[in-house]
Amino acid sequence: MVFDLTLTDEQQQTRQWAHDFARREMREATVDGVPVHRHYDEAEEFPWPVVQKAAGIGLYGLDYYQMVGQDPSGITSALVLEETFWGCAGIGLAIFGSGLALAGLVATGTGEQIGTWAPRIFGTPDDVKVGAYAVSEPGAGSDVSRIRTRATKVDGGWLLDGEKIWITNGGIADVHVVVATVDPSLGHRGQASFLVTGDAEGFAQTKKTRKLGIRASHTAELAMTDCFVPDEQLLGGQDRLDAKLERARNPDRERRSGALSTFEATRPIVGIQAVGVARAAYDASVTYARQRETFGVPIVQHQAIAFKLADMATDIDAARLLCWRGINMAVTQTPFLHAEGSMAKLHAGRVAVRVADEAIQIHGGFGYSREFDVEKFSRDAKIYEIFEGTKEIQQLVISRAITREG
Repeated sequence: MVFDLTLTDEQQQTRQWAHDFARREMREATVDGVPVHRHYDEAEEFPWPVVQKAAGIGLYGLDYYQMVGQDPSGITSALVLEETFWGCAGIGLAIFGSGLALAGLVATGTGEQIGTWAPRIFGTPDDVKVGAYAVSEPGAGSDVSRIRTRATKVDGGWLLDGEKIWITNGGIADVHVVVATVDPSLGHRGQASFLVTGDAEGFAQTKKTRKLGIRASHTAELAMTDCFVPDEQLLGGQDRLDAKLERARNPDRERRSGALSTFEATRPIVGIQAVGVARAAYDASVTYARQRETFGVPIVQHQAIAFKLADMATDIDAARLLCWRGINMAVTQTPFLHAEGSMAKLHAGRVAVRVADEAIQIHGGFGYSREFDVEKFSRDAKIYEIFEGTKEIQQLVISRAITREG
């Protein structure tokens, strides 16, 4: 088998397409004289106009997922994500955060549900909507078995009661995919997913979360109080849920959780976002180091700075390749025998934080100023050591995989 990382002409064109959009609409465009990526970061507002423009060129919506899905290697999606998050991590999450809801819908929904609800997640280019995937709770982050949101069967549907936190697009979404417990005695195996519309009675956004970074991405806390969800909005339907619960209650049947493989498949996608942030910090550092002079020469000629840039470039390339491998494994359904997805996310998150920190150091006092983008890159980078499983959770998953018997 030939090992070849050369991008096809189509992949190169797609990467340039995404980069041009990020540069034009996030970096160069302004709002009241302030660059777009800075404006939405400082205002902590959802960038509806940018998402609308992304929808207009096919970067947001079902057409985008169909386009990247045509690449059997999966690398096209990696290229688009890196370039978009190079532009701005917060706006990138605003554009791609709805993909979480789509993934939840596709993972457990019936064909009819997918056909009906997938278009509602994104809306149309003329009337953009967003979706949300609601899992985390005050007492349940990485440990999904502790989810306390309860779904109770009633005539014609279900009543949902509980709280959700850290929900991307929560409260502003037209469609929320909400994970709830239907049988607490079964832990994570007693859970189901429900489609909850933003205008459902008993459903509310209780708080918008103010964050250190990725501020253009809307994050919120949600509450459900006797929130009625019709039977047809139980993902997978009643028969499939009954069969799942029966398997979970039968101790003689082999129990396997799909959680590890599911998370392993999505973590490299989060990792490549971190690579985009790291590259943004690196690019800014190279530009600054070539322009800034000390002792009569550009600081890039000083070994202390040049070596920092060398390490930054090396780390970014290594993280990118780990993410490409993980994304390719997910697309080709190659088993993650050694937690390769978690490896990609763990390393990429660390690289983003380390590179952004070094970028500030290279900029000196200017790096600590809000007039330069590297302070924003540093704030944005930190989340990649936290969400989609903290770096400690990644280490736990990897260590269990590599010490597993056989």
